[in-house]
Amino acid sequence: MISEPELEGGAPFESVEVLTEERAPRAPRPPRARRPWLWALGGAAVASAVWGAGLYAYEPRAEATPDLGGYKTVRDLCERAELKGMAAVLGKRGVAGDGPEMDDPALEQRSCSVNFGEGDREQTVNVSYTLHRATDPGPEFAALARYFELTEPIGGVGERAFFGDRGEDGGMLRVLDGQAVLEIEVSRTYYESEDGELVERGAPDLSGVDVPLTQDALALMAALKK
Repeated sequence: MISEPELEGGAPFESVEVLTEERAPRAPRPPRARRPWLWALGGAAVASAVWGAGLYAYEPRAEATPDLGGYKTVRDLCERAELKGMAAVLGKRGVAGDGPEMDDPALEQRSCSVNFGEGDREQTVNVSYTLHRATDPGPEFAALARYFELTEPIGGVGERAFFGDRGEDGGMLRVLDGQAVLEIEVSRTYYESEDGELVERGAPDLSGVDVPLTQDALALMAALKK
């Protein structure tokens, strides 16, 4: 018996190779395709939600503007305030002049003064017109009436009206009508003498002036809407 090293022509093995069967790596499983109709439905829902949120976030809100009730911007308050009632009490109408004014998107204010009578009997009637374009003047109206000591309510003029009676020295009427506030005031006036003393002008007794003031306020309210 001949052993393996003694085989004729044989040579001893330097190394021994171990052959193993090498497996190819497994290919990854392709992703399962989504059902087209489910994807379309989900995408549409998301897009709709995003679009709606965008509209809510970016759509500008329209600011509510109050109804001005026909009252308009005026540049000629003195001309519109004819004050025929006061003319019947004080005499012929004379010089008129504009007073302080404001013209803002939120608020318009006009004022003027009109003289009546002649000579030392001349008296002045002051008129103001405020148009609230953005806010409601109602809540503050009664408070301001108390501040100006206008304690007598007057019916049939605008929404609310108060009169401050100063007896024979005149009075003030303040009217609220929607977004507009009117004020007409007459009071006994004085002039300065050469000696620097205040001298009372010879005006008529102004007691009961609330009646002509009311007539003039109604006429002015109508004129401010033309």
